[in-house]
Amino acid sequence: MFRVLPAVVVLLATLTACTSPSTAAVTVGPDAIVLDVRTPQEHAEGHLEGAQLLDLNGGQFAAVLPELDPQAEYVVYCRSGNRSGQAIALMAEAGFTNLTNLGSLEDAARATGVAIIR
Repeated sequence: MFRVLPAVVVLLATLTACTSPSTAAVTVGPDAIVLDVRTPQEHAEGHLEGAQLLDLNGGQFAAVLPELDPQAEYVVYCRSGNRSGQAIALMAEAGFTNLTNLGSLEDAARATGVAIIR
């Protein structure tokens, strides 16, 4: 069995964070948790219906991460895909396995078909 070193996971996430994830359709399971890792101001300007706000840069994400269920399905988005990539890397390092980086809010809405609430 291979073990991916946390530094490798972070490096890979950093290298891919600036590229947009595929905007192909993504099936979001009925129990999937949609995470918006942007700021509260960005969230207030528009967010996916049902998304949970966990501000990555403000520290809220790091504070709540130990309380999240590592067995659950998570789909994560931000403004450009950068912060969601960072969040996915942190979650993977913590043992989460069912993770999807949706990229930007617009990419997330297109990929999932979930409405943007403004």
